[in-house]
Amino acid sequence: MYDFRRFFIDGAWVTPAGRREIDVINPATEEAVGKILLGTPEDVDAAVQAARRAFESFSQTSREERIALLERILEVFQSHMSRLGQAISDEMGAPMKLALGAQAGSGPGHFASTLAALKDFEFEEQLGTTRIRREPVGVCGLITPWNWPINQIACKVAPALAAGCTIVLKPSEIAPLSAHVFAEIMEEAGVPRGVFNMVDGDGPGVGEAISHHPGIDMVSFTGSTRAGVLVAKAAAETVKRVSQELGGKSANIILEDADLNAAVKTGVLSMMANTGQSCNAPSRMLVPAKLYAEAVQIAKAVAEKTKVGDPKAEGVNMGPVSSKTQFDKIQALLKKGIEEGATVVTGGPGRPDGLDKGYFIKPTVFANVNNDMTIAREEIFGPVLCMIPYQTEEEAIRIANDTVYGLSGYVYSGNIEHARRVGSKLRAGMIHLNGAPTDANAPFGGYKQSGNGREWGREGLREFLEVKAVMGYGNN
Repeated sequence: MYDFRRFFIDGAWVTPAGRREIDVINPATEEAVGKILLGTPEDVDAAVQAARRAFESFSQTSREERIALLERILEVFQSHMSRLGQAISDEMGAPMKLALGAQAGSGPGHFASTLAALKDFEFEEQLGTTRIRREPVGVCGLITPWNWPINQIACKVAPALAAGCTIVLKPSEIAPLSAHVFAEIMEEAGVPRGVFNMVDGDGPGVGEAISHHPGIDMVSFTGSTRAGVLVAKAAAETVKRVSQELGGKSANIILEDADLNAAVKTGVLSMMANTGQSCNAPSRMLVPAKLYAEAVQIAKAVAEKTKVGDPKAEGVNMGPVSSKTQFDKIQALLKKGIEEGATVVTGGPGRPDGLDKGYFIKPTVFANVNNDMTIAREEIFGPVLCMIPYQTEEEAIRIANDTVYGLSGYVYSGNIEHARRVGSKLRAGMIHLNGAPTDANAPFGGYKQSGNGREWGREGLREFLEVKAVMGYGNN
């Protein structure tokens, strides 16, 4: 049992003002694996005051000092990878291979890519007689989700530190265990007192307090579009900067000249990864009508080979969804899809056979989906693939763009130039051609209601900087 009933504020583990205790539930067993306390606005204020004091000196550190800090953090990370993976699996149900690999591994991965960006980033440039300077934005409130807990913490904390900002982090109360291990890494690496602070809590109690607080200069939020709207409204009162990475309903266009078997298989596996709990998952698969029946059968075969079960068991490649709330939401959407006329090719409502406990979802493929159906428009955030036929390439592009979201787009073609042409017409922040994975050095973020701002690499560092113009700098 993890006992994480303290917050990290001003360089020390402290007893919070808030005394409301909650259990952290393992979604595979529905049993408590840890305890945390939920913070209050008073706890947030204590963290903000510590961060403001620390900003005075940390904002003045040199590039070389911040490089050395990130290098120390990277070194310490390596000795905690096993604990991180275990905590991630326990809190949100990721199979151990995923938890130890992509999930925990994303932490040092983001620190490494930020370190590379920091080493050659141009913080100053001359424009005629004016000097353009990029300076740390200030105290940053970071609000992170449960689906990729360390990934989202690291891709915000690393560039904030690299920029010279100080931090108040609120991890998800659903998956806070790995965040506490992360805070221990910050402490062991010698992050200066008050530079990194962490307060547990829920949205109404801590997230809202961070968004409202006049001592916070920027909020970086990752989560649902609905919650992102609330954060933006609260932050508007103090005109603070808000950077958001929100929902998605990404289209995966398989063109007629693609290797159909490879394209469909890759798309299904990508959709089922992390139990479908990725904002950039390729949840709408668009297939030429003449190839549709064959594609559906390929998708069915791939989905049915997905082994669902205990995340600690050997060979399991899909665990549960994160919580009962998510389980109930997905079950309702599965039923809605059937009611609206979609065909369940495999999967559907209920738990997988042999699993009567835990928030497990059947890997599901829907056929005969049109883009007006609820399951094609709402972010399900589970292992549910919607397959949509199209007649022409122009229709496929129109369907792909017919969404309030614009996070990712996927294109498969036997001709890279063909894939590039179609990809250029998709209104999304990230385009994956022929199965290309995400790039930790490239900007991560979306168009429309998928958010604003960018994370990762050079663009992620830029988010945490203000621009100052010093006129007359070049005059004698």
